[in-house]
Amino acid sequence: MNRPVTLASSVAGAVVVALDGTVLTVAQPTLRRDLHASLAQAQWTSTAYLVAVAGLLVFAGRLGDRYGHRRTFAVGMLGFGAASAGIAVAPGVGWVIGLRVVQGVFGALLQPATLGMLRASFPPDRLRTPIAVRTAAIGVAAAAGPVVGGALATSFGWRAVFLLNVVPALLFGVLALAAREERRPPAGAPLDVPGALLLAVALACLVHALLTLPGATWSAPAALLAAVVFVRHERRAPAPLLPPGVVRSPAVGGALALLVTASAALNGGLFACVYVLQDGLGLTALHSALLSLPLAVFLIAAAPVSALLLRRAGARAAVTGATAVLGAGLLVLARAPGEVTFAAGFALVGAGFGTVMVAATHVVVRQAPAEAAGVAGGLQQTAMNVGPVLGVASATVLMGLGPAWTPMAVLGVAALAALPVCRALPGRPVPTGAPGAAATDDTPALTPAGAAAGRSDTPHTAHGVESGPYARSLGDHEH
Repeated sequence: MNRPVTLASSVAGAVVVALDGTVLTVAQPTLRRDLHASLAQAQWTSTAYLVAVAGLLVFAGRLGDRYGHRRTFAVGMLGFGAASAGIAVAPGVGWVIGLRVVQGVFGALLQPATLGMLRASFPPDRLRTPIAVRTAAIGVAAAAGPVVGGALATSFGWRAVFLLNVVPALLFGVLALAAREERRPPAGAPLDVPGALLLAVALACLVHALLTLPGATWSAPAALLAAVVFVRHERRAPAPLLPPGVVRSPAVGGALALLVTASAALNGGLFACVYVLQDGLGLTALHSALLSLPLAVFLIAAAPVSALLLRRAGARAAVTGATAVLGAGLLVLARAPGEVTFAAGFALVGAGFGTVMVAATHVVVRQAPAEAAGVAGGLQQTAMNVGPVLGVASATVLMGLGPAWTPMAVLGVAALAALPVCRALPGRPVPTGAPGAAATDDTPALTPAGAAAGRSDTPHTAHGVESGPYARSLGDHEH
C-alpha cells in the first residue's frame, strides 16, 4: 500500500474501534430495554468484547508479522463490519453477546495492524507525524462517539449504532485487499501457538478479574497461573511469541508501563469524576459532558504538538512532562471548588494523556524491529485495553473506601509516581554529525549487542528516499 492510503487505512481502523466502544456505552440502556435484558447481560455486551480482544491482540500482531499487516487488517475490518451488521439484526441479547465476542476477535486482528502497517510503510525517523494523526483521529472519535451514539439511539434505536461502522469497515477492508502487500521477511520459524494460547488465557482472565472487582472470582488465580506457565514456556520456546528484541528493550517496557498507567489514570479518574459532578455538584449529564469538553479539545491538540516535542526534545522529556501534567490535572479535579477549576483540570488531563499516548506509542513502534512491528502494535493495544479496565476497577474499589474524589487523588499520585519510569525512554535527539549522534538518539547505538537485541533500526531504514505527497510534512528527521 502506498503511504497516503496506509495512513488513511490506519486512521480508519483506529476510528472504527474507538467509535464502537463509545457509542455502545450510550446506547446500552436502550438496548437493555428493547431486548428485555438484565443489567448483567447488558454489561456483558461490553465485557465479552473486551475479554476477546485483550486475549488475542499480541497473537494477532504476530500473524500480521508473518502473513502481512495489510492482509490481517483487511480480514479484521471485513469481519468487524460483518459482525457489526449481524449485531444490528440480532434477535436477542444472547446473540448480541456472542457476536460481540466475534467482533472482538476481528477487532484484535485489525488493531495491531493499524500500527504495523505504519511501521512497515514509513521510515522509523518519520513515524511521529503518522502516529500523531492517528492519535488525533482517535481523540475526535472518542469525543464525538457519545454524541453520535446518543443521537442515533434516540432517533433510530440502538441497532443503528452498530450500523455506523459497517460501511467504513467494508470499504477500507476491500481497499486493503486490493492493494499490493508490503514487503516482509519470509516466514521462517513456526508460530508459537501454545504461547499464544497461554497469553490469551492470562490476559482474558486478567481483564475478567478486573471487571468483577471488588468481588473475588476464579479468573484472578487463573490469570496468575497462566502467566507463570507462559513465562516459563517463552524462556524455553525456540521461536517465542514475544521476540527477545521487543520484550528485553527497556525503552519498550517503559513505554508500555507508562501507557498502562496513563490510560488507567485517565479512565479511572473520569469514571469517578462523573459521580462528583452529578452527585456532588448536582449537574445534569449534559452539563457534565459539556464541562469535560476541554479534555477532548486538548487531547486532540496534543497530537501534533507531541510530534514536535518528540523531534526537538526526545521521548524522555516529552513523556516526563506530559505524565506530570496528567497527574497534576487529576489532582486538580480531585479538589476542584467550582466549574472553572474543573474545566482547567480536564484541559490538563487531556493535554497530558494525549502527549503520553503519542510519544509512548512512537517509542514502542519505532524501537521494535520492523519484522516484529505487529507484536509491538499488539502490545501497545493490549496496554491501551488493560489500562482503562484497571483504572475503572481501581476507581470502583476506592470509591467504596472514601469520598468520590478519592480515586482522582490516588490515580493522580500514581501517575506522578510513574515518573522514574520515563528514564528508560530515549533521550533528546542529536543532530547529524554531532559527537555521539550514533548512540544518543531514539535509535540505539549500532553495536553488535544492540543489533542482537533487535533494537537497531539500521536494517530497516534503507528503503529509499521519502517521496510522494507526505514527503514534506513527514520529513522531520531526527538524525
